[in-house]
Amino acid sequence: MHSFDPAAHLQEPALQELYSPSRIFTWPELQSMALDGILRPLYGKSYAAPGVATTPRLRARAAALTVPARMRTKVVAGRLTAAWIYGCAAPPERLSLLVDAKHRISSLRGARDCSLHEVKLGQMDVVSLGGMLVSSPLRTAADIALHIEEERALPALFSLLARPDLGVRLRLLTLAVEAAPRVPHKKRALSTLAALGQR
Repeated sequence: MHSFDPAAHLQEPALQELYSPSRIFTWPELQSMALDGILRPLYGKSYAAPGVATTPRLRARAAALTVPARMRTKVVAGRLTAAWIYGCAAPPERLSLLVDAKHRISSLRGARDCSLHEVKLGQMDVVSLGGMLVSSPLRTAADIALHIEEERALPALFSLLARPDLGVRLRLLTLAVEAAPRVPHKKRALSTLAALGQR
C-alpha cells in the first residue's frame, strides 16, 4: 500500500459559515458574540452561526485551525477526533493526530492540545475534509476498536456503524481489525466488536 501524499489536498477556501480570530474579529469579540447568542462555539477558537448545520467539513476546518500550519500536511485527525469530525463522538479535549511513519514524529513535538500517534497510513486510509487530513471512516473505526478502551469505544463505534453514508460495516470492520499487524489490544478489540454485534 502506498503512503498517502497530502500535497495539494489541503487547498481549502475560508468557510463563510465558520468564524475564527482574524482581521475581522478578535477572539474576545467572538467570545462576546457567543455569550450574546449570535454565534455558537464549535471547537477551539472557532464559532458557527446558530442556524448553520454542523457538517464534517465544518468540524474538520475548526480542527485544522487549531493545528499549526507547518504541521497540517504531516498529521491526520484520527481515532475519536475523526469520529467527532464525522459526527459520531463528542468534541475531543485534545486532538488525536496520526503521523505517518515516514515523518519524524520528533519534528512535530510541541503542538499544544494534541496527542500524536506514529502509525502506517495507506492511500485508502485518509481523506481530505475542510483543509484537514482525516482518517477514513473504516480506518477510524478500526483504530478506535484497537486503541480506545471499550467503555469509550462502543458508543463511537455504534454511531459510526449506524451511519450508512459512512460505509462502515461490522463484518468489514472485523476483517480490518483481524488484518492489523500484531498489536497489544487486538484480542480486546475483537471482543469489543463481538459485543457490538450482540446489540
